[in-house]
Amino acid sequence: MQTNEIKVALVTGANTGVGFQIAKALTENGYHVFVGSRDLEKGKDAANQMGGEAHAIQLDITDDNSIRNAVGKIENEFGYLSLLVNNAAISNAGIPGRTMWEILSAQKASVTSIAEMRQVWETNVFGTLAITQALLPLLRNAKQSRIVTVSSSLGSLTLNADPDNTFRSGFDAVYGASKTALNGVFLSLANELENTNVKVNLVSPGFTATALNNFEGTDTVEEGSLEPIRVALAEDISNGSFTGPATYCTEQGGQVPW
Repeated sequence: MQTNEIKVALVTGANTGVGFQIAKALTENGYHVFVGSRDLEKGKDAANQMGGEAHAIQLDITDDNSIRNAVGKIENEFGYLSLLVNNAAISNAGIPGRTMWEILSAQKASVTSIAEMRQVWETNVFGTLAITQALLPLLRNAKQSRIVTVSSSLGSLTLNADPDNTFRSGFDAVYGASKTALNGVFLSLANELENTNVKVNLVSPGFTATALNNFEGTDTVEEGSLEPIRVALAEDISNGSFTGPATYCTEQGGQVPW
């Protein structure tokens, strides 16, 4: 178990959007940050903008070789990992150029393409768990470590079962349900690791304008990044929490219902 005080983080999907903001905030707070990006050159551009100890790392969480190479690089350089931020996600794998509501309409359970559903879940659920499993030995090597997974309040079964929730029409079988599955997988992991040195937390950025929704969200990326950044930097949050912005909770940082 390492005793080095250097805090080492990996943020997946960190070259843009909420992931970029999280990685930048971690860098500004003294972390050595691996900026995960499927396209290494885009990752390098993002890391250069962040400055400090931000360093690009090629990472496609749906590619076993990419995962293996990224984990090997972190292991060789540090031998441990203080923080994993699971941010990489996709909202669809269909025809480009559609509006958010066109995408949601095509992803209703009655009509959705099963092939597209599999592709989205491959990233959002299976790929996210794959990179987490691969990094668990390095997380266990840290004195204390955390896994922060960026989910979505759209995945909340409680909220989507409420007829008064105006956002429930956006709960589709592809993206929305992938976040429900993600919540279940990482709550399971939190329960498994509750008596270890590794904490597991989930966080929702709210309805943020990013590439995931064709930039049609109601909050800016800076606003939507506030709660994910808070959770990523906090070291005293209870294991197994799922928090979000005031839009979905009684206050910023309130508990999101599962």
